[in-house]
Amino acid sequence: MRRPDILTLIFVFLGGLALLFLIAPLGGLILQSSALELMETIQDPEVQGSIWLSLWTAMGATLAFGVCAVPLAWLLARKDFPGKKIITAIIDLPLMIPHSAAGIALLTILSRHTVLGKAAEKAGISLVGGPAGIVAAMAFVSLPFLINSARTGFEAVDVRLEKTAMNLGASSLRTFFTITLPFAWRAVIAGTVLMFGRGMSEFGAVIIVAYHPITAPVLIYERFGAYGLRYARPAAIVFIGVCLVVFVILRVVAEKRH
Repeated sequence: MRRPDILTLIFVFLGGLALLFLIAPLGGLILQSSALELMETIQDPEVQGSIWLSLWTAMGATLAFGVCAVPLAWLLARKDFPGKKIITAIIDLPLMIPHSAAGIALLTILSRHTVLGKAAEKAGISLVGGPAGIVAAMAFVSLPFLINSARTGFEAVDVRLEKTAMNLGASSLRTFFTITLPFAWRAVIAGTVLMFGRGMSEFGAVIIVAYHPITAPVLIYERFGAYGLRYARPAAIVFIGVCLVVFVILRVVAEKRH
């Protein structure tokens, strides 16, 4: 057998350190919690409700705003227009600003005293302190993941394929759905999974816009602040376990669809 070269050995060592850094805290969580604590936490209605809320609001944010994010990603990948660099910077801004600041920014358009807030109140929707506010907070911080991933996927599609389809009589809309989107599908799915995962784990913006009803990250923080590490640890393990199962399922479905 061929001996590994020095570059491979160095990269294996450095990669192993990075992997150890990810695994060690998770292993510490599990080793310091008993099976009884985990079972009691799994059966806790408050924990179950918070995890379910996190799941469906993250999915709602992904579906509702993803419909707009994919077309925007295509425009950024295919069209040149004034202010494109500024728009790209604005899209990346939620990745850089503190998420508590993101929550405060959202309050300026979602609070009950704003036009949008008043309109929502008349429709019976509470944007602040309600699931709709959680969806908005999750979408605000997670949209860049889908837009950037989908844009990269669209840029990788050979423009000549699209031009050939249109020269053969296909409309631009049909070309998008039969040529562009199928070739960029893997990147779009990857971005969708990342957006969903980022939204489900959001804390800073959510706690400002809608402290109640309580999502899983907020519940973990609340238990840590009120009762300490020992009481918060089992809830964190259960939520991490749910996240792992969901992401594995999404990855498997995405691979089969591809």
